[in-house]
Amino acid sequence: MTGEASIRDTITGPNRLRLAVVDMVGTTITDDGRTERAMSRALVEHGIEPGSARFESMLGYARDTMGFSKLTVFGHLFEDPATAASANKVFEGAYDEMIDDGGVRPIPGAEEAIVWMRESGMQVCLATGFGRHTQNMVLESLGWMGLADLSLCPADAGRGRPYPDMILTAVLALDLDDVREVAVVGDTSSDMLSGVRSGASLMAGVLTGSHSEATLRAAGATAVVDSIKQLPLLLEKHEARHF
Repeated sequence: MTGEASIRDTITGPNRLRLAVVDMVGTTITDDGRTERAMSRALVEHGIEPGSARFESMLGYARDTMGFSKLTVFGHLFEDPATAASANKVFEGAYDEMIDDGGVRPIPGAEEAIVWMRESGMQVCLATGFGRHTQNMVLESLGWMGLADLSLCPADAGRGRPYPDMILTAVLALDLDDVREVAVVGDTSSDMLSGVRSGASLMAGVLTGSHSEATLRAAGATAVVDSIKQLPLLLEKHEARHF
């Protein structure tokens, strides 16, 4: 084989999956609606009447954009940057209180799936729409500091989902050769869209969180499973089909 042919095969040939960028709330952890309750408190404390049409509309937008940077969501809802920052601070404070009550728990099989991926030779990045403080609080509460190779929040990358920045930041930080070596795993349309935009080769939706299979597939999911517990089998099948 000539050097030119070898380079061409490297560029066009299949790439083994070497990194999984995995969402947190709804994918690897459940908070029993605490994200929405913390959002509601932030709205109320910034003058939005509970049960009003405006309140329901704003909360509906927050539901639709689960997975986005929370600061970005508040920026859309309030427009004024200072108000958005204040609302985000209230949200984070409320969520911290809810972490303390023990309501944030791993989704069954999540920790085992992460360990399986790392033992099989993949790296794992846990990504979130939370700020860094809240992400660390969640990881510490679960004893998950160090469970993954990397954890990222929107501020670490520049922009949160549905932009591809966190995925691309993980690729650079973990020294991958090709974004096609990435699997993206999440429960929202923004997870799937960020994967599509990044050029990842596998976008795996899970049904333990915010969005339906139809919504996930419409956003670019290449596969949908009931939960992250099925992810190792999905990854094995993906590799078997491509090699």
